Amino acid sequence: MNRGIGLPLLLAFLILSLISCRRDPNQVNPKPTLPQAAPVTEERKVAPSFPPGVPPHGRGGPYLLTGSFSTGEGSYVRSLLADGDFLWVGTSEGIIKVARRTGEALGTYTTADGLKSPYIFTMKKDPRGVHWFGTNNGGISRFDGKDWKTYLPSDGLADFWVYGIDFAADGTTWIATWNGVSRFDGTTFKNYNTKDGLADRWVYALAIDRDQSVWFGTEGGVSRLDPQGNWKTWRHEDGLGAPNKLGLTRSENTGFGTLSKSEMDDYKHRHDLSILDPGGNETYNENYVFSMAIDRDGNKWFGTWGGGAARFDGATWKNYTTDDGLAGNIVYAITVDPADGAIWFGTNHGVSRFDGREWMNLTPREGLTNEHVYAIAIDADRHLWLGEKGGVDEWTPKMQGRMN
Repeated sequence: MNRGIGLPLLLAFLILSLISCRRDPNQVNPKPTLPQAAPVTEERKVAPSFPPGVPPHGRGGPYLLTGSFSTGEGSYVRSLLADGDFLWVGTSEGIIKVARRTGEALGTYTTADGLKSPYIFTMKKDPRGVHWFGTNNGGISRFDGKDWKTYLPSDGLADFWVYGIDFAADGTTWIATWNGVSRFDGTTFKNYNTKDGLADRWVYALAIDRDQSVWFGTEGGVSRLDPQGNWKTWRHEDGLGAPNKLGLTRSENTGFGTLSKSEMDDYKHRHDLSILDPGGNETYNENYVFSMAIDRDGNKWFGTWGGGAARFDGATWKNYTTDDGLAGNIVYAITVDPADGAIWFGTNHGVSRFDGREWMNLTPREGLTNEHVYAIAIDADRHLWLGEKGGVDEWTPKMQGRMN
């Protein structure tokens, strides 16, 4: 080798490498990277598991793990939105817009683009086609495809932490926060809290039913506000949630990788997942409702933290736990399949499907990337998208018999 030529070439290579590795100082929050989703091999075709003692449903057909992609090590996927040909992925590091049929990342959005916080708790598209994003400590942002607008407590929003969004028939937007709920008419906010009739100020889920009553899942139970302005609340003693048999201990985790409220003076003594049981031992709160959905028959489904899933038909409660076939008793997400009305649950031990009679579970044994499933979306092709820590799985239902 000619040393006179080799040394300058080596120095040039090192300089170019350093330049290419420099971080843009204007990029406060690095955008998440999204490798193209790679189809899995035929060996990943698996038969779903069926809980012991629960009748198998369509056992002969495989359930295909079509692919998965990473959203970055350590990131959490807390929200998914299937939107036509696109999948919106809400992570703890920003939003990713994906072409769902190819897995191509079409764009990423963080604070550099208009968000006040990159951590996305919830996403929803309104009837006008505008996307709304609830964040951790960044209020609520809306994106019309071109421009961003963010609303904070200084604008009238109840709190910086936004966990749920839904839209009423009159065009108003309802927002669940860690300090009550907000109703936004496009100009002004009206806020509701415990003094108005809400079960608890910490609200994690909301949904509006066909009668335009607004339902709220809180740390203190379930509340309903009807169109006439009347409030009603249901708690564990009314039938909400099965008894917590997990023996879970005290936790300061307030949101899977988010800023703990113990770091804030206003909340420094708060342990929001814990209560004292009758024996004086700390355990998880049986009134803690973390997720909800309304099925096509009008039944309300609530996911609890340790008490499984609860169904309310307007008169009676029915609770489902791992004893019945649910994968896990901590229910992070609930989604209704628009094609057949089946209910999907994202839990701490996998994902479950319930058709009203029988259960089917997908767990890491079947190829699930992570047993904690925080978000679920079902697209127009009936592909199932699951949000987990570090990435997203795509599953294609191939079940036979009644499931089809």
